[in-house]
Amino acid sequence: MKKLLLSGVAAALLLQVTSCINTEREVGNSKNADKVYSPPTESNRLTTRSILNTVRTTHYFSSAKTKDNFILQLQGAKILNAQARFIILTSTGDTLRKEVIPAIALIEARNLEDPQAATTRAKEIAILQAMNTFFADDRFTQPAVPRAATQPANVDAENWRAVKADTKAVGFDYTSNTGRERRIAYAKTLGKAVVIAE
Repeated sequence: MKKLLLSGVAAALLLQVTSCINTEREVGNSKNADKVYSPPTESNRLTTRSILNTVRTTHYFSSAKTKDNFILQLQGAKILNAQARFIILTSTGDTLRKEVIPAIALIEARNLEDPQAATTRAKEIAILQAMNTFFADDRFTQPAVPRAATQPANVDAENWRAVKADTKAVGFDYTSNTGRERRIAYAKTLGKAVVIAE
């Protein structure tokens, strides 16, 4: 019985000692000798599904009692070729608006010294700056439609009337996927966010 117990302790001690030994390859390639080497994986690379930047804010939009979530996510392998996903969610998580905008459409000429000679890096910085100001307070207006405003030709009449009748409706101005300014507002009677100016 003593021999069996002694051989069991010896085996456990031998196992403990061998598990602490690192190979040269593991220690040689690791910056920290205590950390086990693991080769890089494919998941470390950026893909078209990678999220490069996210900007969020909350603002009154569909309700005067609770704020909605405004999200702008830059998705892609490179900033210049990425897509900006513009999403508005209610406080309960319902989607009010979902739109995809090419990142290049976010660039404002005033953010570039010379738009014609701008480098890729300058354009990327301009896109990130535009994202940071996308939800600026001055882009939200109330009422969404001024009392004296006339209906634009390219706006649906029903949407226009629904928003104009609501003096508490909040409008949001942003750069659309065409690169032009667009204003949306929540039409309570229709139960959806609609375009009221483009």
